[in-house]
Amino acid sequence: METVTSRDGTTIAFDRYGDGPPVVLVGGAFQHRWIDHGTARLAELLAAAGLSALHYDRRGRGDSGDTPPYAVEREIEDLDALIEAAGGTAILYGMSSGSALALRAAATGRPVTRVAVYEPPFRSGDRGDAAAAVIAAAREGRRDDAVSGFMRLTGMPDAMIDQARQGPGWAALEAVAPTLAYDLTILGDSGVPADLLAEVKVPVLAVDGGASPPWAAEAVTAVAAGVVDGRRETLPGQTHAVDPEVLAPALITFFTSDRPGSGRAAENAR
Repeated sequence: METVTSRDGTTIAFDRYGDGPPVVLVGGAFQHRWIDHGTARLAELLAAAGLSALHYDRRGRGDSGDTPPYAVEREIEDLDALIEAAGGTAILYGMSSGSALALRAAATGRPVTRVAVYEPPFRSGDRGDAAAAVIAAAREGRRDDAVSGFMRLTGMPDAMIDQARQGPGWAALEAVAPTLAYDLTILGDSGVPADLLAEVKVPVLAVDGGASPPWAAEAVTAVAAGVVDGRRETLPGQTHAVDPEVLAPALITFFTSDRPGSGRAAENAR
């Protein structure tokens, strides 16, 4: 494990894999190094392809610290510190809500050379009250309410939530429940952030799974069309819980190609 210190003094922990062009892996809700074996495997596959992968714990999770009050800019500054540790420039890969953070960082003109995202949860419909309830529960320490409320936001039925609550992994989810407020703050109203996307000038690959719900395809289509240089790709048979063995080849091709994008229309229909 290595650490960096963010601008506000928060310690951010990460594992570094390989030696090559650096890729910072930005996790989504709940994800961190202690429990996120899928991203660790993705890091291994990227390293085997000649890249360097930085798998980090977002603030408030795992071995990373946290310093209140929260602001999205603090998480972007965490990425600044990681990018500096990587050598001054980096590729960003964002998973789910981590996609929104990666895109926000790229939109601010950070030294990011390209961005890949997997199923950013940009969805139409009014979820404001439900999201506000999860944020309140997370901030007030009602961890069970925060976790279960967040799962309902993702569309998980109550029966599945109750089943998960009885499982051995529930305590690990509750441990990072306060950070669910961070993910929902980054997502805002959960709609497609058209103005932000228009500010992303670097090549972007937006990926979804062929077995995911329709919102995922709609989201990646909107991202690929909304950035200056975007393309999209669908991985047949994959869901939101993507298999790193299937995802890695698509990312490696994009990260290592000389010209990964070709404008707004590039492969938007793919």
